Amino acid sequence: MALIITDECINCDVCEPECPNNAISQGDEIYIIDPGKCTECVGHFDTPQCREVCPVDCIPDDPNHPETKDQLMVKFLALTAK
Repeated sequence: MALIITDECINCDVCEPECPNNAISQGDEIYIIDPGKCTECVGHFDTPQCREVCPVDCIPDDPNHPETKDQLMVKFLALTAK
C-alpha cells in the first residue's frame, strides 16, 4: 500500500531526502507522495524511511492505493530496472 502525508505535516523537509524512490515532493501546502513511486521502501529498507524520520507521525497507509508486499516488490523492480 502506498503511503500518504496528512495535513498534520509541518513541512520540516526531513522525509523528502530519505525516500529512495524520489516519491516525495513539495505540494502546494504540504509534502505529497506519488503513489506510483511509493513502495514503502520495499526492496530498499525493512521499514518506510519517511515514517522513521517524521517528527509528527503524519504518514499513514493510503487507503486509496492498497498493495501487497508482492505488488510493492514488483513496483520496486520496475522502478529500478535499467
